[in-house]
Amino acid sequence: MTVAEVYSPRRTFTAAWWLYQVIAVLAGSVLIALSAQLEIMLPFSPVPITGQTFGVLLIAALLGRVRGTAAVLAYLAEGTTGLPVFAGGAAGVGYVFGPTGGYLIGFLPAAFVVGALAEHGWDRNVFLTALCMALGSVVCFAAGLSWLSVYVGWERVLPLGLYPFIAGDILKITAAAALLPALRRFV
Repeated sequence: MTVAEVYSPRRTFTAAWWLYQVIAVLAGSVLIALSAQLEIMLPFSPVPITGQTFGVLLIAALLGRVRGTAAVLAYLAEGTTGLPVFAGGAAGVGYVFGPTGGYLIGFLPAAFVVGALAEHGWDRNVFLTALCMALGSVVCFAAGLSWLSVYVGWERVLPLGLYPFIAGDILKITAAAALLPALRRFV
């Protein structure tokens, strides 16, 4: 049971239950959008360092696979329709098809994987939470690097799209691994 399920109305498919689902998904998309605004541009890479991945993985673990993936889908829909929710306030369909588009699309399967693992208890202790988040990052990197290679070539994809981000991902995973079990104890 995820944190979101703890607060969900017990009677399913009622108006209150549907309202809760919509609010949870939209709140998740807003938190992802806010985390995307934490941006550090790298002069040598088309990919910025952002808080997006942390936001996506944390929201997925809190909401579970269905709500978490829906929150990412809502976030992507908001950005492609022109709301300035992507890194640094960017928006539009063109951004999704740009060099960082693979990472954005990779958020969908990453959210599903992390949410599913959280539903199976991987958010209850520091080690499993860290492993869960690391797996989510791997999924996101796989999609992001595959798409980035179209722009920079396979020989340059790792130095431009992976290596500069490993330290930051370790920091994000460590923060989530400390935060999620603490949140569960609080709830």
